[in-house]
Formats: sequence, C-alpha cells, structure tokens
Amino acid sequence: MRADPADTMRLPWDTGERSTLPIGVRLEFTTETALAVEIRYRATVPGPTDALRDLAHGFALWDRHGVVAEVFTDPAAEAVVRIDLGGGNGPFTIHPPETQSPRILGLRGIGGPLAPAPPAPRWVVHGDSITEGWWSTRPAHGWPAVTGRALGWDTVNLGYAGAARGELTTAEQLAGLPADVLTLAFGTNCWSRVPFSAPLLYETTRAFLELVRQGHPRTPLLLVSPVLRPDAERTPNKLGATLGALRDAMERATRDRIAAGDDRLAVLPGRDLLGPEHLADGLHPNDSGHQVLGLAVATALRRTGFDPG
Repeated sequence: MRADPADTMRLPWDTGERSTLPIGVRLEFTTETALAVEIRYRATVPGPTDALRDLAHGFALWDRHGVVAEVFTDPAAEAVVRIDLGGGNGPFTIHPPETQSPRILGLRGIGGPLAPAPPAPRWVVHGDSITEGWWSTRPAHGWPAVTGRALGWDTVNLGYAGAARGELTTAEQLAGLPADVLTLAFGTNCWSRVPFSAPLLYETTRAFLELVRQGHPRTPLLLVSPVLRPDAERTPNKLGATLGALRDAMERATRDRIAAGDDRLAVLPGRDLLGPEHLADGLHPNDSGHQVLGLAVATALRRTGFDPG
C-alpha cells in the first residue's frame, strides 16, 4: 500500500483504494554475467472494467538508453516470466504490469547473479490520475517515470486517481516520508470531483505546504499547477470557480510562501505545458503528452538548481 496503512481511517475512500495499486513500483538491478532474469509473481487477474492502460500485461525492461525488451503474458494468478537482458550489464529497470497488481515472489539471474542498482536521490511525487499515469500505454511512459529517468532519480509515485484534492492527511503522510526532492501536482479534481472555490483552494494549498514543510523544512519542493483541461478552463464549477481561477489560486499560494522566505520551494505553471494534441480524452495526456510533461518537470527541477544531495 502506497499510503500509510496505519492511517487509512483518516483517508478518503478513493485515496485508500487507489493506494493499493503498485503504481511506479519497479525492479532495478545490475549484473556482470547474467543473460536473462526470471520473475516469479502472483497477480490479480484483471476484470473487464480494469485498466485504461497496459492491456497487454507486459513486463518492460529498460536500461539508461531506452526500452530493451517487452515480454507479454496472459493473465494468470501466479506465473513465471523470463526476460532476456540483451547482452548489457545495466543498470536495468523492470516495470511490471500495474493493472495486475503483481506481487513479486522471486527474482533470479540466468547465467549469473544480480545486484541491486546503485542508490539514487529519492523523489516523491504526489498527484491525481495524471500523475498515476492514466492513458499512458505503459507504466514506463507515465510522466513521473519520464522525469525520473531523465534525472536519474528514484521515483516514488503517490498519484491517486480521482483523489489528490489537497487532502491534509496526505500532506501529513508526505511530511513523514523520507525524500530528497518533493513534487506536488494536484488540483484538477478540485474543479469537478469535489468542487472548490478559488479562496478555498488558496487556503488549502497554503495549509498543505505548511504541513509538508513541518516534516521537510529544507527539502526542495516543486508545485506543478493543473495542466490544460479545455472544457474546464473558463467553465465555472458548482462553486463558481473555473479551472483557470483554481490554478491561479494554487500558484499565488505557492508564490506567497516563496515571498515569505521559502527559498527551497518553486512553482511550475501547468497551463501551457500541454496542448490539445497532447490529451487523449480532453483531460489525461497521451504518451506524447506524458513525455512532454515529464521532460518539462525535469527541466524545471534542473532550472531551480535543486540539489537532492
């Protein structure tokens, strides 16, 4: 469970439900002699209403240059998959099929031993279904995975589809997690799923940042405001707020804190990061959109001079 299982009574139901999915979970290793790896796993067999993505149930092997191999499996409650390493020694990353919620039971090298990949800066990113990676065709294509690869960081994906509305319980949980860098990318669901007014989201953002800072007073923190959603930009929600107004409220709350002296905080305005051609359904990015967004976040993190060390 990606959320704190000891604190589930304070979480909204949708946050708790989505936190059980292994979003962003990866296997990372190196080897000097292994020719392949075998993974024994136990998985949930998807039903007809599962996954907007990863329908082929593939295990994807990546190295620092790109995808090395994909092995597709039929849904099975328990199985073994073999992946050839292509003659390299890594570091390698294997992205399991998230829609099956696989539990890894064993991993072994064929032809030689495996070793854990070298440790990397721990980047914790919190957001909604866009952060969770909806409408990307593979787990490795979601924007947090793109950013993590570009920077060489260890991505911890705390994206919760349908949720991420500035829940203060989540802020307290983030404050208690080890992190070298933090990114917050919520707000879209504050337009429709649980409607906010602009003043309410301004104060919620201020409170969320304050709680996170109680656990991470000097950790580099980037807030990414909501990306383009054409149907919501100028359309008032039930409390009279457009997405444009909500985005502005989040950005103002962040900049006000920066002006008050938080020099380890930055904001990346999301409105112009993506165009309509990057959206699969008018809301979630397609693979191209996830790539553009991920690289934009990586550039923003580099530009701010954030040093996770």
